Amino acid sequence: MTNQYEKAYSERSFWDKLAASAKKMGRVAVENALKLFYAIYLHKASPRQVTMIVAALGYLIAPADVIPDLLPAGLTDDAGVLTAVVTLLACCSDPDVVAAAKAKTSEWFDGREELKTELEQR
Repeated sequence: MTNQYEKAYSERSFWDKLAASAKKMGRVAVENALKLFYAIYLHKASPRQVTMIVAALGYLIAPADVIPDLLPAGLTDDAGVLTAVVTLLACCSDPDVVAAAKAKTSEWFDGREELKTELEQR
């Protein structure tokens, strides 16, 4: 069964949301979002796991959720959902998934180029 959050997800909308919100989301939430994203592609998550991941990432992307993203604490609920799903799914602790998420997060937050510039190139 597809819900509104699953419908909101696409790979492009995921990268667009990170480009627009990564600094506001913070390092931990971005890394959790990347773990979920990479779990689909690197871990080959099961169909049930993919459904949960897509719903969580769709929640991040969807403009209307419990706390609208435009409010000062608007990404707090999104970060909570990401954390909960990462904690629930073993695929998110796969070493390749964790390494890829940490590497991309470090690249953006510690790295060689401005986060926005790199994300805009996607």
